Amino acid sequence: MASSSKKVIYAALIGNGLIAITKFAASAMTGSSVMLAEGIHSLVDTGNQGLLLYGLHRAKRPADERYPFGYGKEIYFWSFAVAILVFALGAGISLYEGVLHILYPQPITNPMVNYIVLSLSLVFEGAAWYMAFREFSRAKGKWSYLEAVQRGKDPTIFMVLFEDSAAVLGLAVAFIGIWLGQVTGIVYIDGIATCIIGLILAGIAMWLAYETKGLLIGESANKEVVQSIRDMARQLPGVEHVNEVLTMHMGPNFILVNLSVDFRDGVTSEEVERGVAGLDRDIKAKHPLVKRVFVEAEARRVTKIPD
Repeated sequence: MASSSKKVIYAALIGNGLIAITKFAASAMTGSSVMLAEGIHSLVDTGNQGLLLYGLHRAKRPADERYPFGYGKEIYFWSFAVAILVFALGAGISLYEGVLHILYPQPITNPMVNYIVLSLSLVFEGAAWYMAFREFSRAKGKWSYLEAVQRGKDPTIFMVLFEDSAAVLGLAVAFIGIWLGQVTGIVYIDGIATCIIGLILAGIAMWLAYETKGLLIGESANKEVVQSIRDMARQLPGVEHVNEVLTMHMGPNFILVNLSVDFRDGVTSEEVERGVAGLDRDIKAKHPLVKRVFVEAEARRVTKIPD
């Protein structure tokens, strides 16, 4: 999964870097604010992919005394940082430039340059989007696309997919805005298109931030995994009742499990020890993402009904 994520991110990084240079050159030649916004968009995306790669690198560091459960959550932090950057830089600067060109509109010179750049950008962005979409479709398994975003624990692929989707949509808006401005002669249409691109980026950024927030705080494993662990604990010899199954993703490939179990009276410490060791082994065999299992022997909890 990490290898697939890196392939998608590298493809988007190279493509967006080249496209950003081309868009800035086109904006300087034609004076188009929408091309400037698109250039900023591609530049922000390039930086974001660099941050995601940095997060993947940092997340691979082994556990140490200070971080006994490893650094897996670093990828969640940098994914959240990417969402903030898309909002602050991509959306913020685009909206600023759009409003500025609505208040002080300037005609676009030589729009054919913009059409050529936008067409080439659409080809490159489309290729990157298809690659991200293919990897995301493969990784989602039996879930729907919306479920895969909401329940997935590796944000890197769907973040690149969302960014590429926003890029393709932004290119379409830029093309239409430049064409309408040329046909109608209304110079501030260029600024309106720039604002629309800013709003698209703001919407994508808020969704990305919302989806990564839960992972950053400490999201549990999926319900199927939790229920499976509970069922396995119930089948453990000597178990009277399973009180709690607490799980947390410490990274895309690291689940921490904490079980509270009530053992029957008369079960010896040796039997408990053997049972816990077997449960630990079986859980990790069935769910490879589970790296640490803690079992707490505790009397059955009874919920008291208030008088």
